[in-house]
Amino acid sequence: MDSDLFAHVCAARADLTADQRLDWLRLIRSRRVGAVTFHRLLAEHGSAAAALAALPRIAAEAAVKDYSVCHEDVALHEMSLARAAGAQMLCWGEAAYPEALYDLTDAPPVLWTIGDVALLNRPSVAMVGARNASSLGLRMANRLAETLGEKGFVVVSGLARGIDAVAHKAALALGTVAVQAGGVDVIYPEENASLAKDIAAKGCRISEQPMGMAPQARHFPMRNRLVSGLSRAVIVVEAAARSGSLITARNALDQGRDVLAVPGHPFDARAAGCNMLIRDGATLVRNSSDVIEAIGTGMPAARQSAPVRPEPEPKPAPPLPGPAPERRPLAEMATLHSQILARLGPSPLAEDQLIRDLAMPSARIAPELLMLELEGKVLRQAGGLLSRLD
Repeated sequence: MDSDLFAHVCAARADLTADQRLDWLRLIRSRRVGAVTFHRLLAEHGSAAAALAALPRIAAEAAVKDYSVCHEDVALHEMSLARAAGAQMLCWGEAAYPEALYDLTDAPPVLWTIGDVALLNRPSVAMVGARNASSLGLRMANRLAETLGEKGFVVVSGLARGIDAVAHKAALALGTVAVQAGGVDVIYPEENASLAKDIAAKGCRISEQPMGMAPQARHFPMRNRLVSGLSRAVIVVEAAARSGSLITARNALDQGRDVLAVPGHPFDARAAGCNMLIRDGATLVRNSSDVIEAIGTGMPAARQSAPVRPEPEPKPAPPLPGPAPERRPLAEMATLHSQILARLGPSPLAEDQLIRDLAMPSARIAPELLMLELEGKVLRQAGGLLSRLD
């Protein structure tokens, strides 16, 4: 994305006209136009209307047949669904758009919101974890969300069952934001319908997906990057070794956010991901004081004197026997991810060739390739071929 355009839009902060909003929605809903492409087109053509006019020619030059932009009626229908749901449209660069998302090169051009949009620009922390969380994990999420809310933070999560739902409920009275994988008017899972209604009334629900869109598998990694992007830090309460919560943690690292994790018993698979994060350099969290120590306070000066219930300090656990595990700093893994993605493009490349190009052992590259696949950044094809997804 063009840095000059970024600076100009952020400085102007002028709300768009009704016609401009329609053009923006048509552009982002047009085929083969994602967030990164949208921002590039806006920088090159100066407006969404001009980009829409240029798209058929650009598609023809790229040998894309039968290309047409999103029809005006489609965008108008989405806007009518939003009005029926009580949703508000926020466009990138407008005054109410979340400040934190300007750090993202793939920041959503359009967000649909239901609830108090002022929460989107308050200090926030994300809390994520297992859907099948343990009783202890749920109690920890409840306690952390409640006390962080008392200390001035908005709690951001993904409206999933388990840790997400408990974090939202605990922070409801103090400020919570739910980032949805599907349309902001589509509640998933259905068991959280009552919670979603409460968040709309007291907190805020947001989504970049079209109104009425049922969540699909590819939408969840996209949602996760917004959960981390909105926040100063991501706290992983309970997560398996391969889980969406770890994808959110990787996103946080890529976005320059802090990653914190609650330790768990080595025999509990639901804690394996948290323990791995701590091993690799994430901040260990026992209570909200550890979070404040790591990232600072989120409370405005006027509320600093508000009473906060003290938290008991846990007794330190005895050290585990045996040699210490090899530490793999999170920054090192982020660098390796960047190296892998830099080598890949739309054209398939053999995995063996990638390993030779990087001059690293396959045992080191294979798990990172898996993580990139889960994040939706790499596509594995037949015959051991890999390509990059933009």
